[in-house]
Amino acid sequence: MFRIGNLRKQRCVLTRKDGSVVTLVKNASVIKNTDGIVTGAVETMTDITDLVSKEAQIESIRRELRGEDRSYGMIGASPAMQKVFDLITNAAQSDAPVIIFGESGTGKELVAKAIHESGTRRAEPYVKVSCAALSVSLLESELFGHVKDAFTGAYREREGRFEAANGGDIFLDEIGDLPLSTQVKLLRVLEEKVVERVGDNRPIQVDVRIISATNRNLPQLIEQGSFREDFFYRINVIPVWMPPLRDRVEYIPLLSDFFDVRRLRRAARPG
Repeated sequence: MFRIGNLRKQRCVLTRKDGSVVTLVKNASVIKNTDGIVTGAVETMTDITDLVSKEAQIESIRRELRGEDRSYGMIGASPAMQKVFDLITNAAQSDAPVIIFGESGTGKELVAKAIHESGTRRAEPYVKVSCAALSVSLLESELFGHVKDAFTGAYREREGRFEAANGGDIFLDEIGDLPLSTQVKLLRVLEEKVVERVGDNRPIQVDVRIISATNRNLPQLIEQGSFREDFFYRINVIPVWMPPLRDRVEYIPLLSDFFDVRRLRRAARPG
């Protein structure tokens, strides 16, 4: 490789005098003078032994979890997580609406994706919408689509997320932040399986299973009048409760190893 002026990153293994093995990443470049003549070379070696060890440990744990738990890409062997895995299995075989409760960062989106990918609709679309990220008008346009000139800036007709998800699953994240007006329209989607684009009154038939998630206390929101009780009961057919990280202490060492691996990978990059 020195003939072309450099040696690209290459992994190698060296054995110390004491017989221990070191895994290295080597990079090398030649040094040329102003006339282009090679006058020397520089080689750098980065010790990635810890990185390789950590990766092996994580893969071992993953294999163990895959063998003993239906983990769906999640970590946990506690009774609470086993219950979650059981609910994922059951929900995947059903077309009933699913709602996932849990604090932020507990893996609600992973559960939704697992239900879709292991279910009967896995070959069909999976569409995600964050209900808290958009204003009321934009949210309804995003969910149901709109016709041309339905509002300022609607220069062309647009398909909504429900139409895009037809035949598959739609994941409505942060559903506790939905305005009441949108809840009414979603209730109709659940009851009649039709949507109407913003600015139009023609019903469009859709076959979509709704998976929703929230970190909010919906019964409390119902008492406060900011969440419809009838809508709650329609989406709360299969509830899944994600335990917080403090109740999944077996997850913490693997998380620590995961971030160690990322740090070591960054350190191993040349430059």
